[in-house]
Amino acid sequence: MSTSKIALVTGGSRGLGKDMALKLAQQGIDVILTYRSQQAEAAAVVAEIEALGRRAVALPLNSADSSTFDPFFAQVTTALSATFGTDRFDFLINNAGTSLTAPIAENTEAQFDEMLNIHFKGVYFLTQKALPLLRDGGRIINISSGTTRVTFAGSSAYASMKGAVEVFTRYLALELGPRGIAANVVAPGAVFGGGAMTDTPEIRAYVAQITALGRVAEPDDIGGIVAFLCSDAGRWLNGQRLEATGGMML
Repeated sequence: MSTSKIALVTGGSRGLGKDMALKLAQQGIDVILTYRSQQAEAAAVVAEIEALGRRAVALPLNSADSSTFDPFFAQVTTALSATFGTDRFDFLINNAGTSLTAPIAENTEAQFDEMLNIHFKGVYFLTQKALPLLRDGGRIINISSGTTRVTFAGSSAYASMKGAVEVFTRYLALELGPRGIAANVVAPGAVFGGGAMTDTPEIRAYVAQITALGRVAEPDDIGGIVAFLCSDAGRWLNGQRLEATGGMML
């Protein structure tokens, strides 16, 4: 049986998820990462993790479609046995997501449902389906957003779903406490270089100006926080929201 700890990182082919996967691997943790369509990019991340001396597998997942979660976890079970020699994993990082900017007056029901399915319903039921495979004493890290604390026009649907995830995380912490599983939220601000943010010099200048540390965030600023929460040093954090915005709009 494998003695290495294993993390499942959704949306691990690029951006924040890629950096989280690599930081976890640098910490000695094996990784299952998911991708929606970027198979080649996901394979490249697997190769990077293997170059660090860890094991990794990339699996396809549409985190907005809960009807696919049962077959997905069947694949996870197969990968755990075939690649890692075990039947459980230790850390669930719900990172996969997209962004949406639309004023309330113009938001469509289809756009709202997309945000709901990806950022809340998907997180809720993917976590539910993961629980039988998550080892007692493990961790759940949900990715939220600085927009649950400060408001930006156009972010209402996205931020509302992230707010729901933050409440959900506290309930996870309470209900999974008897299994020794801790659940926390990491809430990044505007992160550039990951493909999700609209990236222009003007937007970068604005974000830097409203951030106490005077610059924008890159994916490399966030992955280490997730890795810390999966370390022994982070074991007593539970039910908490860690905002990683560099001090945005303090």
